[in-house]
Amino acid sequence: MVSFEKFKEKALSNPEVKEEYENLKPIFEIKKQLLQARLEKGLTQEEVARRMHTSKSNISRLESLSNKYVPNLMTLIKYANALGCKVDFKISNL
Repeated sequence: MVSFEKFKEKALSNPEVKEEYENLKPIFEIKKQLLQARLEKGLTQEEVARRMHTSKSNISRLESLSNKYVPNLMTLIKYANALGCKVDFKISNL
C-alpha cells in the first residue's frame, strides 16, 4: 500500500501536476484558515450556516479541501463576519 506522502511525492514529480498544485495552494490555505477559525470559535457548520442565512451543505462545500468549489470574495467576507472575524488579503512577489 502506498502512503499519501509517497503518492504526493510521485505526483508532484510530474511538472504539469506540480504547476497545478502550486496554482491551487492559496485556495487550500484559505479553506484551512476558514476551518481553523470556525473550530477556534467553537462553532458548528450549522451555526455558521444559520448566521450566514445559508445551508450546512454550503458551509461544508466552502470548507472542503477540494478544488471543485472556489469561494468568491463576498462569500469569504460573509463567512468571516459570521465568525466575528475579518478577512485580510495581501499580494506579494513570487
